[in-house]
Amino acid sequence: MGRSGSRGQVIGFRGRARALAQPRFAGVALTLFVLAPGAVRAEQARCTEHDPLRRVHWGDLHVHTGISMDAYIFDTRLRPADAYRFARGESVKLAPLDEAGQGTRPFEIVRPLDFAAVTDHAHAFGGVQVCTDLGSSLYSSDICVRYRRPFRPSGIEEGTKDIVARVDSLNSETVCGTDKQRCRDGARIVWQETRKAAADYNDEAPSCKFTTFVAYEHTQTRDMTKLHRNVIFRNESVPELPISTNEEPEAVGLWRALEKQCLEGVEGCDVLAIPHNPNLSNGQMFTIEYPEGSTRAEQVELASLRARMEPVVEMMQQKGESECRSGLWKVLGVDEDCDFEKIRSLDVAEDCQDGKGKGALAKTGCYSRLDYARYALLEGLREADRIGVNPYPFGMIAATDIHSGTPGPVEETELISLNGRPPAVGTNPGGLAAVWAEENSRESLFSALRRREVYGTSGPRMTVRFFGGWNYPKGLCGSAALADAGYAGGVPMGGDLPPWADATSGPTFVVSALRDPGVAGKPGGLLQRVQIVKGWADADGTFHQQVVDVAGHRDNGASVDEATCEPKGPGADALCGVWQDPDFDPARRTVYYARVLENPSCRYSGWMCLESNRDSRPAGCDDPRVPKQIQERAWTSPIWYTPAES
Repeated sequence: MGRSGSRGQVIGFRGRARALAQPRFAGVALTLFVLAPGAVRAEQARCTEHDPLRRVHWGDLHVHTGISMDAYIFDTRLRPADAYRFARGESVKLAPLDEAGQGTRPFEIVRPLDFAAVTDHAHAFGGVQVCTDLGSSLYSSDICVRYRRPFRPSGIEEGTKDIVARVDSLNSETVCGTDKQRCRDGARIVWQETRKAAADYNDEAPSCKFTTFVAYEHTQTRDMTKLHRNVIFRNESVPELPISTNEEPEAVGLWRALEKQCLEGVEGCDVLAIPHNPNLSNGQMFTIEYPEGSTRAEQVELASLRARMEPVVEMMQQKGESECRSGLWKVLGVDEDCDFEKIRSLDVAEDCQDGKGKGALAKTGCYSRLDYARYALLEGLREADRIGVNPYPFGMIAATDIHSGTPGPVEETELISLNGRPPAVGTNPGGLAAVWAEENSRESLFSALRRREVYGTSGPRMTVRFFGGWNYPKGLCGSAALADAGYAGGVPMGGDLPPWADATSGPTFVVSALRDPGVAGKPGGLLQRVQIVKGWADADGTFHQQVVDVAGHRDNGASVDEATCEPKGPGADALCGVWQDPDFDPARRTVYYARVLENPSCRYSGWMCLESNRDSRPAGCDDPRVPKQIQERAWTSPIWYTPAES
């Protein structure tokens, strides 16, 4: 693992430390609390491996087990404790199930994780418990028997309808009772199991070998669009029950309920929500909507609430990548690397333009520029110009959204071993969250998520640093103290640039990337190039994007032999670049982030087709639309510039 970070002040959002004045944080006024360098909170012992320079930790914050209503339908029988055992490196058994309903196929991760969160769907916690518990009075009822029957759909449409019908039945009066008490009791049992597993498998200081978070998923699927959020708690202090879509179907209701029930209702409770799959939201995830007739003050309050509650977005997972897309309405500038792992890339769909649609989960409806994280960031800048608060100052991570109870198996070959799914466009092993923290503890990792010093990858464990400031020297890449200089002269990924004071120059950024070392016998891919993405918005809603290569070269001669999956050509073990924005406008809000690309390599579809016999080749192997190679990558959280008068 990389070992670099800040010697400077550790900044958090809660605690008994001294409060500073309210600075502007990506357009939002926040009260910060500062601890002395190297200090830890009184209630937390220090981990043995504690590094004030910070180091990168790898994890998966989006995992489903047999507690989730859909995962159970897919024959997943692993429980939260099993998921954590797997993430730590232990073998588990997956479907096919034996006569006793238990998995029979051993599976283990190639590389264990540093942290994980089981995020089962709270939407039907109680119903799943009622219908799958042998001791339940309704276990043998027709409705529960129908829920547990084998899932063998003939197609996507039939399968989707079947899943929806089964899930709806779990929240029915027949299962839950007229007063819903039966499902509340069932949910309480499941929530206790979730909390206990997180407690049992969380390594406290001084070991800190593996960290867990109490978590769940808030599953809003209005109009067959994906408006889902993972809810992550800082520690074991959590509400009595999760707040699901049954209680609060809309995001605003969820945020307010979390503030009331967690931040205000439980001593020591802290929480954040992580939106995921905006690529399947038909423009709904990041459309800015305020109650009709709302005042400016009310809009400011709502935008500030969202900014506080959702500091990061999951923009890459098994159901596709949500960074950007080519050819969208009123988006200017070219990005040749935008069309990566697009799950809807084969769909014939209209652009929503300034509207929104529905049906993305059924591969219908329009797609919007606000289905992609880059353009949501720019929409946030535009709204900040209007009301003074940016509702979307988020960092970026990746995850798996895996429904087999197995966090983090993101190697392209692991997907084949996991379920042998046929090659497809857009679906992939998912990615990982990388977190820069002083130590592998809940407190340290959660604080890093809060300050957005995080990034996501499509699977490889590349070590990436990104700093922005005003006076970084051009020779910084050759310095052994790059991280020290980065923090001392500016801010890391996730931060706001300090106030601009030089009328002659724009901000300077430094990006450093180290290749994934891989494992014995299977090294990680070589690096091809490092880029900085710049974005800004006009008042009329026109979005601008600029992509600059700051290290490495697109045409470096690297390739992959699809007949053997052997990589060819040159690449780099490490890349670093310093770039000063030559077109900086001090009067314009701007956002910057870094992207790192590996050389091309074999996609899981390429490996699957290579390893299949000619007589048993999956249909996708002969489909020219299904790519056989992939260019793995990483995306950092942004750095924002806000004009002094804003």
